[in-house]
Amino acid sequence: MSLFRTKDLDKMILSSRTNTGLQRTLGAMDLTLLGVGAIVGTGIFVLTGTGALLAGPGLALSFVLAAIACGFAALCYAEFSSTVPVSGSIYTYSYATMGEIVAWIIGWDLMLEYGLATSAVSVGWSGYMQSLLSGFGIALPTALTAAPGAVPGVTTWFNLPAFCILLVITALLSIGIRESARANNIMVFIKVAVVLLFIAVGVGHVQPANWQPYLPFGFNGVFNAAAIVFFAFIGFDAVTSAAEEVKNPARALPIGIIASLAVCALLYVAVAAIMTGIVPFEKFAGVDHPVSLALQYAGENWVAGFVDLGAIIGMTTVILVMTYGQTRILFAMSRDGLLPKKLSSIHPRFATPFFTTWLVGIVFAFIAALIPLNILAELINIGTLMAFSLIAVAVLVLRKTRPDLPRAFRCPGVPFVPVAAIGFCVFLMCHLQAVTWIAFLCWLAIGFAVYFGYARRRSLLHPNK
Repeated sequence: MSLFRTKDLDKMILSSRTNTGLQRTLGAMDLTLLGVGAIVGTGIFVLTGTGALLAGPGLALSFVLAAIACGFAALCYAEFSSTVPVSGSIYTYSYATMGEIVAWIIGWDLMLEYGLATSAVSVGWSGYMQSLLSGFGIALPTALTAAPGAVPGVTTWFNLPAFCILLVITALLSIGIRESARANNIMVFIKVAVVLLFIAVGVGHVQPANWQPYLPFGFNGVFNAAAIVFFAFIGFDAVTSAAEEVKNPARALPIGIIASLAVCALLYVAVAAIMTGIVPFEKFAGVDHPVSLALQYAGENWVAGFVDLGAIIGMTTVILVMTYGQTRILFAMSRDGLLPKKLSSIHPRFATPFFTTWLVGIVFAFIAALIPLNILAELINIGTLMAFSLIAVAVLVLRKTRPDLPRAFRCPGVPFVPVAAIGFCVFLMCHLQAVTWIAFLCWLAIGFAVYFGYARRRSLLHPNK
């Protein structure tokens, strides 16, 4: 019996086109703004400090490299989102085209990506909240401010703020709290305004001497940092997921993807250059609020307070969205029979996957409280890079097996663009630490054990079902 059992692709596409009732109203500018709002977040507010320790002032080059890798992968993603516009993200796309086993691998990767992303963002949220509270003379006990080993030379045991914010978000999601479009637009404005404020104020405090040497760890440091700050660009799938509501997908999707990535890359490069120009990069060790630290270092404490508040508000939204995404991936896999049915059960009052939401929230709240940010970032990125590589492979497979499918957007330069996406993703994966690879391979081994020991026999595609 074949491992590569697939859903009926034509039925999925027909169902999505006849049942959604969505209006095609979005243009290229709408998609660009959507992408900027989705991408700007934890990466720029938190991981810039971690990246600076690896690349020094050359961190700006790391952001450029990561943006190029994301650009190639996003074009592949856009073809799928316009061809198979159904719920479930990459998991569902791969299920329909490459079969259940590949879909399982991607779904298992997405659990790692979404779950650890919520933990990582919560750690960043904690850093900025503590920075904001310190401005009012409020300080938590040191032992409750970070995960064990997160701050060199300081004894810490538990990141209490990170733990608490994830439980609060979990409670909101479990009873059905949703973001409105207006609230989301406000969050986008706040996040971008905070970044621009930092650039405008910080540029006057740059000391060019801090940029020397520009590549203290050579290009290898740039590549290592790119593998970390890749996380800063995750979120462009918000652009591709809007394919069904775009007036001219063939034109607007590539413009929206590339424009949003370009805008964010420019913002990130500017922030990285100014930040490392104000603070010697060695000073970012153990710091999870690097942007506000740079302003404090420059004596602009009043601006640092605004940055802290803006980052807290913006990251709260990111935590909510990523937690929501994690629960829906589990829901989709459970609905397909690959995970226990309890994970796709709906609460009779709140009409949400109540059990799944609390399971996800509690597990990753403890992870946020107990694992340092740099480890979380690497684990997130390796899972995401693997998923992006597989989606590029899927574009090549679908072009070969189903050339007849109508595609609102066709990835340009096939096979070169998908091959480039795979090449960049694998290259960045190779620059992650050995311990990250070991953890990832262990995660995959567990995934295969669950699939062959449980999921495959209970799948809705199983012949006995």
